[in-house]
Amino acid sequence: MTTGETERDYIQSIERGFAVLRAFDADRPSPTLAEIAAATELSRPTVRRILITLQKLGYVHGAEGRWRLTPRVLSIAQHYSTSNSITDVAQPHLLELAENTEESASLSALDGTEVVYIGRVPVRRIMSVNVALGTRVPAYATSMGRVLLAWAPANELDRVIEAGLPRHTRHTITDPIGLRQELRRVRSQGWAIVASEIEEGVIAVSAPVRDQSGAVVAALASATSSGRSDVETLRREVMPVVVRTAQRISEDLGLKAVPGHESTSKEFEGFF
Repeated sequence: MTTGETERDYIQSIERGFAVLRAFDADRPSPTLAEIAAATELSRPTVRRILITLQKLGYVHGAEGRWRLTPRVLSIAQHYSTSNSITDVAQPHLLELAENTEESASLSALDGTEVVYIGRVPVRRIMSVNVALGTRVPAYATSMGRVLLAWAPANELDRVIEAGLPRHTRHTITDPIGLRQELRRVRSQGWAIVASEIEEGVIAVSAPVRDQSGAVVAALASATSSGRSDVETLRREVMPVVVRTAQRISEDLGLKAVPGHESTSKEFEGFF
């Protein structure tokens, strides 16, 4: 909780309501009440009351013992897009990046231990999972996540490490010390390349996007496959384009001058 907040300010029923909404995913598109209760670790009576409330509000629909989200939930994402200028500002730059590289371009933000896609121009399907707006991936094993973690406050990285660093491929960095070292390198050079750590054959390069104050608020990425390119080619040919594009987005967000790679802010002291 932030300064001035107390436990009395915390509304647990809202937390539980969102937990129920998050229980709907690709593995559970139309779960039963029991499946939602198991996924959320809430009691069945509690889940039933929440589902009935969400149905009355129009966010879910129940039939024959199963529940589905309704299109109304999309309005939440729409409100995010319309209230955050970064997505509108970045979109033409994403299009230009995708055209210049002939590869998919993405914009993401850090949310807890994961990064969430908030902007994307797909060129070809390079991953076995569908990458769409709202898709979440582990921060520690992706180029976007490493860019965001490299400039995040120390407690954000601590939270990621405490949650665990499971291995996705044989290349995934799972050692906390190794991850901290890699983030130090990312912060020093100003960009990140990750190859085959979240999925074999997937290579991506990312750079930070900053707001008017200079704070890193998003990560811009270009992704390809090992069948089309390699790390050295990405570093030599694509990385400069991604960095320049991220700088232009930052300038459009009001940044007057792109700061140096190393921050002197006390906020980051003790990060490594």
